[in-house]
Amino acid sequence: VNVFEKPRRAAAAEHGIVYRHPEEFCAWHFLGGLWRVADGSILAAFTRNDCRYGGPGDVHHDMLSVSRGRITTIRSGDNGASWDPASVETVFDMSPTPEEISAGGPADYAGEPPLDFLSPDTLMLSGALPAHFVPTAKPWIKLSGDGGRTWRRPIMLSMGGLTSLSGQGSTVVREDGVPLVALTSVTPDGWTRRPLVYGSPGGGRTWHFLAFMTPEQDDGSAVSLKQGSPRFGAHRYFYPRPYRLRSCRLVASMRSQRDPTAVLWTEMFESEDGGRTWHFLSGVNDWGAPGDIVELDDGRIVCVYGYRLPPYGIRCRGSEDGGRTWGSELILRDDGGSWDLGYPRVIDAGGGRVLAVYYMNTRDDAVQVNGGVRHIARTLFEPE
Repeated sequence: VNVFEKPRRAAAAEHGIVYRHPEEFCAWHFLGGLWRVADGSILAAFTRNDCRYGGPGDVHHDMLSVSRGRITTIRSGDNGASWDPASVETVFDMSPTPEEISAGGPADYAGEPPLDFLSPDTLMLSGALPAHFVPTAKPWIKLSGDGGRTWRRPIMLSMGGLTSLSGQGSTVVREDGVPLVALTSVTPDGWTRRPLVYGSPGGGRTWHFLAFMTPEQDDGSAVSLKQGSPRFGAHRYFYPRPYRLRSCRLVASMRSQRDPTAVLWTEMFESEDGGRTWHFLSGVNDWGAPGDIVELDDGRIVCVYGYRLPPYGIRCRGSEDGGRTWGSELILRDDGGSWDLGYPRVIDAGGGRVLAVYYMNTRDDAVQVNGGVRHIARTLFEPE
């Protein structure tokens, strides 16, 4: 593996549009989901916000955020090559308050049948209200047992003695069938984030704290000067994305940043005991996060991430040793119109190919408001 070979363009990357609306800001697919369900179809979940694209204020993330809008699903019946517009469905409107959700029924799924989380038809969404990573954040989850055809009502997770918890659509299932959901805690001042996992011993009916994923003190605080809003500040370790390898080791990508519009990178953590304890494994790249990972049939791991430095786009790296070291960078595309892109989810598309779904804006778009219309795009490619 030549780690420091010059970044090279993917030889046979096929791009397409998953969903686009000229008056919507569609984004943050990493916080939704990408699943191949039992009937072979692929379901993608992302966030939609209404957007006029009339000026910079319309696309500022203070107005449009991961905690607002409508979580929407769309389905593909041909391995991600095309997506059925008739399948578009809003599955969760993030306008209710935690109190309104709690008033809709019991605080757990104890009164409903347990789900088999080893089934490809068992899916989970998670998030935070009233917003991600604020001191008052509370986590919600929503489950499907039929491949996203229907969804159970959302419930608020217990806080487990913590003051702030945010979900980010990240789940993994252990070999014994116990599902884990990755969350991020925040200190009362909003400046320190720490990922952790909850687990469910009863088929998703109740959820409980299992373990923190990172040290309480990182190796050199990312925050040296606390000015402005924590939303756009420097942070170490958040957006955990766990994944179970065929060896049954758990690995998890983490996002770290100095500046969310440019200087952000991906690191990997590892658990060898089912998520009870975690430790640092490797640094994936120099710049680009959050990163999502998939293991191919030949044992290689591929990590795909948005690249928010010029030329803006989507890139990836591969590992041949279980995520311990990473090869040189592959450029999937570099036609972005601004930094406002990325947040991919990836799955094995078969035949040695990977399907990456992410949000995108292009520099050749007729509409340019700090980049083109934000839409959901996909790339099918063969890792080299």
